[in-house]
Order: sequence, then C-alpha cells, then structure tokens
Amino acid sequence: MISGFVARRERVHADRPDRAGARLVAAVMVTLAAAQPRPLSAQQISREEAAVVRAIDARADQAIALLERIVNINSGTMNFEGVRRVGRDLAAQLEGIGFRVELTDGAAFGRAGHLIARNTPADAAGPHLLLIGHLDTVFEPESPFQTFTLTSDSTATGPGVVDMKGGDVVIVEAMRALRQAGVLDHLRITIVMTGDEERSGSPLDASKAALVAAARDADIAIAFENGDSNPKTAVVARRGSTGWRVDVTGTPAHSSQLFQPEVGSGAIYEAARILTEWHRALAGEPNLTFNPGVIVGGTSLEYDAARSGGSAFGKSNVVAERATITGDLRSISIEQLERSRARMAFIARQNLPGTSAVVTFDEGYPPLEPTAGNYRMLELFDQVSRDLGFGPVTAVNPRNAGAADVSFTAGLVEMAIDGLGPGGGNDHTVDEWILLPTLAMQTKRAAILIMRLTRAAADSP
Repeated sequence: MISGFVARRERVHADRPDRAGARLVAAVMVTLAAAQPRPLSAQQISREEAAVVRAIDARADQAIALLERIVNINSGTMNFEGVRRVGRDLAAQLEGIGFRVELTDGAAFGRAGHLIARNTPADAAGPHLLLIGHLDTVFEPESPFQTFTLTSDSTATGPGVVDMKGGDVVIVEAMRALRQAGVLDHLRITIVMTGDEERSGSPLDASKAALVAAARDADIAIAFENGDSNPKTAVVARRGSTGWRVDVTGTPAHSSQLFQPEVGSGAIYEAARILTEWHRALAGEPNLTFNPGVIVGGTSLEYDAARSGGSAFGKSNVVAERATITGDLRSISIEQLERSRARMAFIARQNLPGTSAVVTFDEGYPPLEPTAGNYRMLELFDQVSRDLGFGPVTAVNPRNAGAADVSFTAGLVEMAIDGLGPGGGNDHTVDEWILLPTLAMQTKRAAILIMRLTRAAADSP
C-alpha cells in the first residue's frame, strides 16, 4: 500500500459524564447560550446565510429524530444488512434533496458497500466538494449497546451518536438547508459514506477505491468525523496507521551453550535487541509512534494474525528458536513513514550472533499531512464559526486524531478538513454520548462554510 500512498501524494455516558466530558458540555453550552440571544443582523453573516441558519433551526427536532432512527439500526461493520439499512435511509433523504444516489456492492472487499451521492448541475460553478462520512459503527449486534437514549434535554447516548451517525446527519441537514436556499443549484458535490471505516475491507485498495476516485475528481474534502469530540477544534492533520511484523529465528540448543559461537544469542534476545534499538533510534521523533502490541517467543510458536495472538512453548534450559512481534506504526507524513520503515528494517538486519530477523509492513491508512491548504480551510471555518457567534476553532493535535477515511484524499485535493461532526465523547465505548445542540451548531457551520467557498469562487477573477 505504500506505493499507493506515494502515487496519491504525487498528484460519556451523559448522566454520568467523565470529567473531560463534563467540561466540554459546560463549555459548549456556555458558547451556545452566549450566541443565542444575538440577533442575526448583529453577526457578520449575509441575509442569505441568515436564511440558511433559520432553516436549520426550524428542523432541529427533525434532525434529532433522524439521528435517533439511524442510531437504532445496528450497523456494526460486519452486520452488512444493518449497514445497508442505514445507507438506504440516508440515501432516501439525499434523493429527496435532489442528489443522484448509488449504493455500491462491497463483495469485492468483504464488506457491505458504500453510499455515494452526487449533485452535478449543468451550470455548476466553484470548487467540486467531497463530503465524507461513514455508515458503520464498532458496535456489532451482540453488543449490549444498541439504542438511542435521551439522558437530559441536551444529551443522549447511543451507538454511533458521534462516531459518526451524528456527522452523517450534519451532512444531510446541511444539504437540505442549502437546497432550500438555492445554493445547490450551482454547486458540484459528491458525498461518500463508506460502509467499512471502522473495520476496513480487504484488499484495502478495493475498499477505498470509490473514495479515492471521488477525491481525484474533487478540489476540496470536508469530513464529518467527530475529531476529538470538541466542536471548538477541527482536524487539519491525521497520522497514518500501518501494521508491521517481525519474525525472528535463532539456533536452538541447550541453554548452557548460550552465547557460544555455534549457538549465539537466541531468538528472544534478538527480538529484545530490535525493539530496544528501534526505541533508541526513533522514539524521540515528533508525531511518530511504533507500538509493539504482541510478542510471542520460545522453542516453538503459533501466531494467528486474524486473532492478533498466539501461543509458544519453551523451556528455561533451551535457547529460543523463534519469536514473533506485531504492532502498528503511526506517522504524520509519507516521508516520515518511508524513512522510519527504512530505519526499522535496517536495524532488524543487524542481527545478534546465531539469529536472523525479517520485518514486514502491511497496508494501512495514509497520513493526512498538515498542508498550507488544510490550514487555509481551518481559517475559513474559524471565521464562519466566529461570524455565527460560536467562537474560534483551533487545530487538533495530530497525536489526538486517529486514522480516518479523509486521509485517503491526501495529495488529491487542494484543501481538506475533518472533525465537523457534533460534540460528545466516549466514542467506541458503551458510554458514547452526544451534546445535542451541537448537531445544529455544526450543521450551520458546515452549510455556511460551503456557501462561502462557492461565493469565493464566483467572486474570483
């Protein structure tokens, strides 16, 4: 998958929230309360933008109802029919707004497939926008966490409320408000909601082919993941995530012969050397991590990659013959990824006596590099937020932003931003929750951002 990266580059439970979650609720509610009394005319928005804001406010209850409905459909990645049901529901919403919708077949990569929607008016002007969401969650049918539950007048829990069915609703409701304002009549938009973001299909190139194709045809990518679940931030850089494996071989012998020329140091010592040298050489590099998640070693071993685990047999008086280590590698750029892989492979070849090692790297998510274009998008989004009375927006630290579908647009679009989903917390746990007022808040921000991107293009010479 590394060659594909390079090619693309060249072109809380709400009624018992955790402390951080409680602070977020308080901070955003203060922001919303402060902004609410301000008359629209007092804010730096146009009359047309004010009409879009009112349209979104008028549908606030319907937006929450839509979120409740799709959250109550289990769409764990491997529940293909559930993923498709969510896709059909959102497809119907987008068709009603005027999009041409396709629900793709994911059989080629062992998943449910994707939702792709297009708005391509004949007189389209301005940039081609790619909006990104996903239909699946981490909660399979056997999970005890299955339903949307209101826990207060401003909070709710449910599987995927922020990761990322809330973001999908933001996309739909923003498009609805823009259609009502007539903006979509002149704007080219492609929406891709993948069916396997949480657990990608294989091969990855097939799984992400539709997303990559859409990115190649777009100018700007806007993604609606929840970022760090704080609406005061947005994502302009995400670290990529790939896997690695080290297989070590030693010379088996009685332990009394350890370190003798004909025996050497054994597989486990060699595995320890490799990890120690990696740590010494690379651990201080900014935004780079390489985590050894599993290690198995002994006279004999069995490792099951599908289970990410295995078993080993050995004796304290026998020099270990085999060891296997697996982990992940996260980097902020293609250059950092390539350089780190080369260094890791070099270190793995400098073997202790009587041992050998082979390191392999697998396909994964590319990094979304922090480009000037991405920061320009953040400036535009920040200004929209300020003009709407919601305050400033700052960039998420890449160490706090995991891999996501938007990364597959890296190198293909001029600008990209992520994290435009609603606020909340504890995603990927049975305490996942949403701060409901941020659903309309993010919808307004997204709709006005799109309007201004279109207007800027129309006003440019």
